Amino acid sequence: MSTIIYPSPIFGPVHSRRLGVSLGINLLPADGKVCSFDCLYCECGLNAQRHPHLPMPTREEVRAALEARLQQMTAEGPTPDVLTFAGNGEPTLHPHFAEIIDDTICLRNQYFPLAHISVLSNATQVLKPAVFDALCRVDNNIQKLDTVDADFIHTLDRPNGHYEVSAIIDGLVRFRGHVIIQTMFLDGTSPEGRELTNTSDRFVGPWLQVLQQIAPQKVMIYTIDRETPVSSLRKAAPAELDAIADRVRQLGFDCSVAY
Repeated sequence: MSTIIYPSPIFGPVHSRRLGVSLGINLLPADGKVCSFDCLYCECGLNAQRHPHLPMPTREEVRAALEARLQQMTAEGPTPDVLTFAGNGEPTLHPHFAEIIDDTICLRNQYFPLAHISVLSNATQVLKPAVFDALCRVDNNIQKLDTVDADFIHTLDRPNGHYEVSAIIDGLVRFRGHVIIQTMFLDGTSPEGRELTNTSDRFVGPWLQVLQQIAPQKVMIYTIDRETPVSSLRKAAPAELDAIADRVRQLGFDCSVAY
């Protein structure tokens, strides 16, 4: 198993399959993972294997490190397409997430006003007012919804604590279209031997119905790209991803595919 732990609070820029030249902002510790999910496919590894010992960076540390990197990129390049909140877990778990978003908007406007601000989130915190309001202020509010089947979510994404998919969907509807839905399609089995294939109509049909409720500005579908901590998972076939994307587009939504 080869998994990735990102530097904190700033990493990259990296070339993102979906976002272009992306400067990463990691609000989680530099030596481990903090997440409200424990996804079997997470490139950072499983939570129990990546317990951190360092604290989360402070708001002040994030702002100082981000400004220094943006100054360097202004002088030396490259020009970022996007400033992306991602890294070692769930960024919206940071206690000062909303304030850091405001700092980032100010710095973006000062140094690279054409760059977008993106947040890659698992949607578990969208019911918190401060988080919801902050997500409304970013350009690309990218929220995970791998399926709408609660049992499948608990097997694949493995939420920590209480998780009610219907409540999360209601939260996503409240964005009134200012949201991008990101969905992982894959094949394989869980460590317990349960089938984890969500490309069939059993899963895709209800997911499409929920997309119509959410009415997102875009849908991003993707599959496994890097080695996963659970070796029994496999990539979804390109033809399956294309077929799902066609169904999304037939509903009138923009849809990108990352194979």
